Amino acid sequence: MMKAAEGTSRDRGSRDRALYVEILIDAPLERVWELTQSPEQHVRWDGRFSAIVPTSRRDDGAQEFRYELDLGIHTIRGTGVSLGDRRGRAGERTSALAFDTGDRFSPLGAGRGYWRYIPTEEGVRFLTGYDYEPGWGRLGRVLDPLVTRRFVWWLTAWSFDRLRLWAEDGVPPERTGWWRSLIPGSRPRAHARRCLSRPTHTRGRTIMQNAPASLDVISA
Repeated sequence: MMKAAEGTSRDRGSRDRALYVEILIDAPLERVWELTQSPEQHVRWDGRFSAIVPTSRRDDGAQEFRYELDLGIHTIRGTGVSLGDRRGRAGERTSALAFDTGDRFSPLGAGRGYWRYIPTEEGVRFLTGYDYEPGWGRLGRVLDPLVTRRFVWWLTAWSFDRLRLWAEDGVPPERTGWWRSLIPGSRPRAHARRCLSRPTHTRGRTIMQNAPASLDVISA
């Protein structure tokens, strides 16, 4: 299993503010694709969403949707569009995403990102790169590099490890909720530290410059 790179979040902002999370999943590519491309399955492991509801399909195949994040005292709502592609080289697959929200309580404004599924002998390298405009106005721009962006990276990485446990060992995400990790005892636990926070080979390109061409298609 991959180990997280040193400086998980401390050195991110000085070089490239976009977020990057990567994990190795020892499971068939089709299994990882199914658990991430199905809205019903996606919300079970991804702590960034509590609901994803498809709304319409574009002519180019892109899926429009609305999303929610239930915080208990408030539900953040927004919209997005995604486009999956199975036609990459050497069996690689990609999925591009653009999202936005008019919710003034959301710490994230408009954003865009991608997933890559890279088959290897050890399993599937599942990775994401994404960036967004901070919410909350001037306060949000101050807090974003200090608090928000670090927390969003942790939440994404923790969610990726929940996905890994589900795909590899059949552990339902409901058994690896964050609150369960506070209960003493031996049980499956998701850990953000199992993820990489930087690409291993950048070739002089930024995280978002490595996005698939489909991201430009849905953002046009």
